[in-house]
Amino acid sequence: MYRQLLGLRLLSRRTITSSARRQADNGVKEKQKLFQEDNGLPIHLKGGVKDALIYRFTMALTVFGSGYVVYELFTAAMPKKA
Repeated sequence: MYRQLLGLRLLSRRTITSSARRQADNGVKEKQKLFQEDNGLPIHLKGGVKDALIYRFTMALTVFGSGYVVYELFTAAMPKKA
């Protein structure tokens, strides 16, 4: 039993230390330049097309939700006559 644990410990140490390390590119500097440049865009739209689509979808959902709330309040305030 002890041999198996020792072998497992040795195997795990080998795979962890000998595994290939991947270097991720550090894109912080590019993002800082993108968000700090003065191009007249609000900060929530400086990310590009993806940010613009998310913003428009959120605004449409907000307008639709507000309209639906007003509709439901109106139907609750004016019950149908039997």
